[in-house]
Amino acid sequence: MSDFHEVRFPTDIARGARGGPERLTQIVALASGREVRNSRWAHSRRCYDAGLGVRSLDALAAVVGFFEERCGRLYGFRWHDRLDWKSCLPSQEPAATDQVIGTGDGTTAVFQLCKTYGAGPSAYRRTITKPCDGTVRIALDGVEQAATSFACDMTTGRIDFTPGAIPPPGAMVSAGFCFDVPVRFDIDAIEVDLSAFEAGEIPRIPVIEIVP
Repeated sequence: MSDFHEVRFPTDIARGARGGPERLTQIVALASGREVRNSRWAHSRRCYDAGLGVRSLDALAAVVGFFEERCGRLYGFRWHDRLDWKSCLPSQEPAATDQVIGTGDGTTAVFQLCKTYGAGPSAYRRTITKPCDGTVRIALDGVEQAATSFACDMTTGRIDFTPGAIPPPGAMVSAGFCFDVPVRFDIDAIEVDLSAFEAGEIPRIPVIEIVP
């Protein structure tokens, strides 16, 4: 995307931020007392408050500089979510068998990285578009493939197998990886009362996920 900068928000500041996934559910109460629930969004959207990670004037200056480079809400950027940034649990190392991303048919060469939450018919499949360079591992039917057999676009999360390594029919394609969240600022102005800031008040700097 031309309106996205492939740069990560300062990790040391993001470490102190707060936030997580958000959904939009419409609930209609019926005359009988029952209710009808409807999900307005097909995908969850992550929201964070970067201001909670600002603990010094130097950190605040770094955020302001980053904000100016992004022209407020105009350009997106990468965000490191300490809770959810791997194809596996946070305490584990990514393995090539972590996430099933497709099934081979002998001709399809391009597969999209994704992460599945839960199991069964209610499982949620999340598209991963910002993998971290050098972390992507791929397996076919549980056998890890050489890094030369595929290429990963770090700006889209698409896996492109080389002509001689296209998954055969019925082959389970799986992946392991680390990833960032594509986000943007959700404000066009950062307001800080420096006297209050030095007394412990933290500015609010909302950041919101860009859903692909």
